[in-house]
Amino acid sequence: MKRMMALAIGLAFAAGAARAEGEIRIAEQFGISYLPLQMMRHQNLIEEAGRRQGFAIKVTWSQLASGAPMNDALLSGSLDVGSGGVGPLLLIWDRTKGNLNIKAISAINSMPLYLTTRNPAVKTIKDFTAKDKIALPAVKVSVQARTLQMAAEKLLGKFDALDEFTVSMAHPDATAAILSGATEVSAHFSSPPFQYQQLQDPRVTRVLNSYEVLGGPTTFNLVWAREDFRAKNPKTYAAFREALAEAVKRINADKPAAAKIYIEANKSKDDPAFILKMLNDPEIVFTLEPQNTMAYAEFMHKVGALKNKAASWKDYVFEEAAAGKGS
Repeated sequence: MKRMMALAIGLAFAAGAARAEGEIRIAEQFGISYLPLQMMRHQNLIEEAGRRQGFAIKVTWSQLASGAPMNDALLSGSLDVGSGGVGPLLLIWDRTKGNLNIKAISAINSMPLYLTTRNPAVKTIKDFTAKDKIALPAVKVSVQARTLQMAAEKLLGKFDALDEFTVSMAHPDATAAILSGATEVSAHFSSPPFQYQQLQDPRVTRVLNSYEVLGGPTTFNLVWAREDFRAKNPKTYAAFREALAEAVKRINADKPAAAKIYIEANKSKDDPAFILKMLNDPEIVFTLEPQNTMAYAEFMHKVGALKNKAASWKDYVFEEAAAGKGS
């Protein structure tokens, strides 16, 4: 794994991966947690920010299933801005410290993650057996995987006690599997809106809430980039940050309009009232401030997932983000 990562970094350096000012490639993931990015895409907010600065910006959007392929794309130079959970961010920060120096541009939300199951015998994580398969975005590395490890350490005494039961699966596919009951997948550690969609089915119950594991509200997703992209494209980078701040402002100012944009941007068949209910949930917050991320950094270093120990949350974010509030 380390040799592959080193090779990827080396290839990225060899390719140069320099972008022309006025061009940016961004990848988002699935779910309402990525609404700020979806708002930016749907409303052309980056392009607008560029025009205000007096130059045109070409924006290319893509969608990936988890943070792991985001990091691969960033390392290869085929992506400029990735998005995902705290776990994948910390991994790529750790692996590229001192070379590509990938760091977070900003947080985009804080929200709870639910571990759900359709197995009536499972009341807590202590009840999982080899017969259960727990779907999550990426085994061992996604924020859901890390949260499950943290819970396992507390309740089972061994952080990787449940790793053998986990399987990698995109949230839409895992949700379909849980609701159909047609596969071996009996549990899913997901995110909004998928966890709430599942809980509408009376056969599905909640086993775990990430806020319970972390001791309170915690950042779920952030956006991150390579240091060279930030350095070589200051105007484009600034336009991205400006657009992101505007997207978060619009979401918080008009939740009904934001719900409508989510449905349009994702071509979703969800009831607008269902989406609006989530946006009005006080536990779901769209914010640029990292919250409680050090809990993951400390845990991942303790179990050997990170070589570098972060002294504070400011170590793995760029200076602009570090100048604000966070934890």
